[in-house]
Amino acid sequence: MMNERLDRRGFIKAAGAVSVCAAAGRSWGTARPRPNILWLTSEDNGPHLGCYGDAFAETPNIDALARMGMIYKRAWSNAPVCAPARTTIITGVFPPSTGSEHMRSQTTMPPFMKMYPQFLREAGYYCTNNSKEDYNLAKPAGVWDDSSAKGHWRNRKAGQAFFAVFNFTTTHESQIRTRPHKWVHDPAKVRVPAYHPDVPEVRQDWAQYYDKITQMDGQVGTVLAELKADGLAEDTIVFYYGDHGSGMPRSKRWPYDSGLWVPVVAYFPEKFRHLAPPEYEAGGVSDRLVSFVDLAPTLLSVIGVRPPQWMQGKAFAGPYVTDKPKYLYGFRGRMDERYDLVRSVTDGRYVYLRQYMPHKIYGQHVGYMFQTPTTRKWRELYDAGKLNAAQRIFWERKPPEELYDLESDPDEVHNLAGSPEHREVLERMRAEQRRWVREIRDVGFLPEDEIHSRSVGSTPYEVGHGGTTDEGQGYPMERIMETAEAASMLRPEATGKLIEAMGDEDSAVRYWAAMGLLMRDKAGVTAGREAIGKAMRTDVSGSVRAICATAVTQYGPDEDFDEALETLMQLATLENNTHFVAMLALTGINELGERARPMKERIAALPAKSQAAPPRAGEYVGRLLATIMDDLK
Repeated sequence: MMNERLDRRGFIKAAGAVSVCAAAGRSWGTARPRPNILWLTSEDNGPHLGCYGDAFAETPNIDALARMGMIYKRAWSNAPVCAPARTTIITGVFPPSTGSEHMRSQTTMPPFMKMYPQFLREAGYYCTNNSKEDYNLAKPAGVWDDSSAKGHWRNRKAGQAFFAVFNFTTTHESQIRTRPHKWVHDPAKVRVPAYHPDVPEVRQDWAQYYDKITQMDGQVGTVLAELKADGLAEDTIVFYYGDHGSGMPRSKRWPYDSGLWVPVVAYFPEKFRHLAPPEYEAGGVSDRLVSFVDLAPTLLSVIGVRPPQWMQGKAFAGPYVTDKPKYLYGFRGRMDERYDLVRSVTDGRYVYLRQYMPHKIYGQHVGYMFQTPTTRKWRELYDAGKLNAAQRIFWERKPPEELYDLESDPDEVHNLAGSPEHREVLERMRAEQRRWVREIRDVGFLPEDEIHSRSVGSTPYEVGHGGTTDEGQGYPMERIMETAEAASMLRPEATGKLIEAMGDEDSAVRYWAAMGLLMRDKAGVTAGREAIGKAMRTDVSGSVRAICATAVTQYGPDEDFDEALETLMQLATLENNTHFVAMLALTGINELGERARPMKERIAALPAKSQAAPPRAGEYVGRLLATIMDDLK
């Protein structure tokens, strides 16, 4: 199916006829016409398409485009959720490098950076976005000519080349759980992945997901038909891609292949075949590893603009095409109201995940995710002890490292990190992950409040790359990384080093030292009692105090419990602390369960929203409070 081709008449029938017409836009280069570019994007869907070999899918329009063009066998979205994934695309820079990996974090770019439409507009393109943005970076002025539900190439000046994005929300997570729904795809015929329980609720969600993909495919066909009606099909390069993996739990929000693998289809008409990837062949399949960070530099290359050196992606088409990369990279930061830090790498066959917060379970309670019937039923069956080993994993604590072979285990449920036969692969992938975070100067290892506070007068990217700010703070990355590695690998012999690091002059080092002692449960907290207690009372960092107080409430001596709980309550008061510190403190309170009941009335009186929080992030404190109060009913 993946290698199946379609002749020209097949493409005309499924996606609208293409016709030759004069080039739209000004000439460029050696008097060659410049291409129009159309991006068709869909939300929350992986490569569950006919052109990717999924026989259950019904996607005639995208399949037709793929048969005229080419698909990428292994493409990653870099982030497994919309906002950081789209932030990666709009800049060509990994969000952990710009401090924008967390959902709705709203950091800023350095002044020398631009969002890619700015380059296109400078080159004379009319740029429209219809219409989702959802960037984690503050948008500068002049990014789009039109970013709205009315955005369309038809609004450009006569003869002007265009770049147009049409984003389809039909497949979004929220749509696969909307009831009532009349299923077109038979739930009985769904393939249930090994990590999900095979129960009616799960089958119904998966079937509805496929229904929504078919509906979205029709929308793709409508836009292609408009392109044909305007006589622009042979003047327009077309890309289709999904914005990350499916909206089902353990896909969306998780940097496994299941959360990052996306379809990418590229069509270059004959007129612009010279701009196509070197391996381009109609109806073909590329084995080049591509990811979202590559889209911006590829787009610039296609229009004849050399990608700036600060872009971290690699062009895979146009005159500035680069050598094939050996690896792709993924990341996970805060997902709505829940903190985490995961980095992942694939070479196309193996997927390596590094869990920097292994003391947390995979399936932390993200309120939005729990609206999906699959999530609720899955948790219910876990609590009832009715899941097998592969299905239980999601609700239990994580190992520091994971390694999966996509050839033998496409559902990624058999962790090979402890396999002697795979030791060389593990060490190679681990080394690559460590190399990558240092290369991009990953500032995600700072507590989120410090991503913001350290960049006052500057930007997180500049701080991470060795700059200082108005407050004189930099980023001693090696010390921070060494402590984070020692903390999260969970080796007992590192406990002494972590206790010593509690006295480091840098608060991020102390944060990871405290986190490492917390990760070691009672043994770590007992060994570090004196250092943890001192930091809980006196540390200048609210994040360090929150982690220390959490450690004491969970694993400290009974005589210290009340003081630690009071510390968490004080840190959870938005009037006195940052939004991000309050989230850490409330997470610590939430983890106490019934032990937090004496504070129930005070918890109910805590402020639910910070006016200083980034846009759309202000509700996360309220979600944590709602979860805590629901548990204390």
